[in-house]
Amino acid sequence: MSSVASELRVRFKRIQQTRAHESVAEQIRRHIELRLVGPGEALPAERELAETFGVGRATVQHALRLLERDHLVETRRGRRGGTFVSTPADNARAMAGLVLRIDRRRDEIEELLVYRSTMEPGVAALAAGARSGDDLVAMEREMAEMAGAKTELDYMRSDTGFHLAVANATGNRFLTRAVEETRARLNDAISLLPETEAWHSRLSEEHDAIFGAIVRADEGGASDAMAQHVAASNQGIRAILEAIRRRRGATHTGGKEVSP
Repeated sequence: MSSVASELRVRFKRIQQTRAHESVAEQIRRHIELRLVGPGEALPAERELAETFGVGRATVQHALRLLERDHLVETRRGRRGGTFVSTPADNARAMAGLVLRIDRRRDEIEELLVYRSTMEPGVAALAAGARSGDDLVAMEREMAEMAGAKTELDYMRSDTGFHLAVANATGNRFLTRAVEETRARLNDAISLLPETEAWHSRLSEEHDAIFGAIVRADEGGASDAMAQHVAASNQGIRAILEAIRRRRGATHTGGKEVSP
C-alpha cells in the first residue's frame, strides 16, 4: 500500500490526556445528571471527596470550581456551609428551561428511546443468567426505597438505582456504562412523566416482573419484562415530546394548534 493511500485511510488524532480534576468533575456531574444527588443536597466534604477519589484536596477544589462555573453546584459559607447541588430559584423558569432543553434534543431523545428498547432487554436477560445474591439484594433494596419514597426525586433516584443494579448484575462494565449514559441523557424527559399513584403502581408491577424473572434466572422472561417496561416508558416520553411540539405550534400560531 502506498504512503498516499495510508494517509487517506488513517485518521489518527492527538491523544488528549484527561487531567485528574476533570475526571473528578465528570464523575460528580454524572451523579447529578442521574439524580443520585438532587437539587439542594450537599456533596460530601472536600476531604472525604479527596479520599474517595484518591486525589489531593486541591484537585477536588479545582473540580468543584468547574462544576460551579457550569451552575451545577454552589458553595455556601458558615457553620452549615459546604458544596450543594444548585436549586433553581424560580420553579416556573426552571420548568420552562427544562421543556426547552427537551424540545431542542428531541431527535437525540428519539434515538435514545430506540437504543434503550434494543439494549436494556438484553441487559436484563444477561443479568438473569449472571446475577449473584448481592445483586438481588441491591435490586430489592432499590425497589423497597421506591415503594417508600416521599418525594419524586427520591423515587427517581431509586428507579435509576434499580436499573443500574440490573446492569451491574451482568458483570459487564460496558453494559453498565451504556445503561448509565442512556439514563443520564433521558432523565430530563423521564422527570416529566406522571407522578400519579396509578403510574407508580404500574411501574412497581413492571419492576416486580423484571425482578421476579431475574430471581428465577429466567433470561427470556427478564428480557420480555424489561421490553414491556421500556416500551411503556418510551410511550410516555413520546407523548411528552408530542405535547411539547403541540404547545410550541400553538404558541407560533397565536394559540391555535395546526396540523403539521
